[in-house]
Amino acid sequence: MKKILALLLPLVAAMMLQSASALSPADQKIADRIQPVAKVCVSGEDCAAAQVVAAPAAASGPRGGEEVYNAACMACHNTGAAGAPMKGDVAAWSPRIDKGMETLVSHAIGGFGAMPAKGGCAACSDDEIANAVEYLVSQAQ
Repeated sequence: MKKILALLLPLVAAMMLQSASALSPADQKIADRIQPVAKVCVSGEDCAAAQVVAAPAAASGPRGGEEVYNAACMACHNTGAAGAPMKGDVAAWSPRIDKGMETLVSHAIGGFGAMPAKGGCAACSDDEIANAVEYLVSQAQ
């Protein structure tokens, strides 16, 4: 009996190890879902298999007026919030346009009345704000 157990024990142990390392289909799906989304490759390590993802290209210049308007200005100028002249309202824009583009752009950049500096768009450049003002003026003429 001892000889039979001595022969079967390694066989049973090998079978148990093999079944423990093999995952059921459900367990494999779970293991696939919880894989890390990225791996860090530190200088000096073998990173040959690492994929390099290029950074998006930087903008080549200031955004256009309509793009800036849609991103930063429309919340107030489409609704008239806090007394903002609405886009396309000729009567509201005419007296402002009469003051000149330089004044309009200066007010837009520095803030005026209830409007904060740059309309609250801290990431916008002065050129982009000027483009947005030109766009708004063009809509009211």
